[in-house]
Amino acid sequence: PYHVHIVPVNSSHAETRAVAESLYSGLGERGVETLLDDRDERPGTKFKDADLLGVPLRVTGGEKGLKDGVVELRDRKTGSTDRVPSGEAVAECLRRVTEALRKLS
Repeated sequence: PYHVHIVPVNSSHAETRAVAESLYSGLGERGVETLLDDRDERPGTKFKDADLLGVPLRVTGGEKGLKDGVVELRDRKTGSTDRVPSGEAVAECLRRVTEALRKLS
């Protein structure tokens, strides 16, 4: 049911939380089924749970990447991870989800 899983590494970090919430609302406004893991858990627990849920696209935001203005997009099917400017992440997620759904048709 979900297309994108947003995993903020540290949900208590203000910038990380703000970027995650912005991505969540931006994708939701465009009709993309999105899950936001805003739990106060260790990153390893969040990544393990994300793998168990099996959402096709995971977006990870952390303090280190946000210093460079990027988030990571991980494609579950290929295992590839790309660094994308956080301001372009909604458009890139939308492009990837649309492409994946087109292939299923």
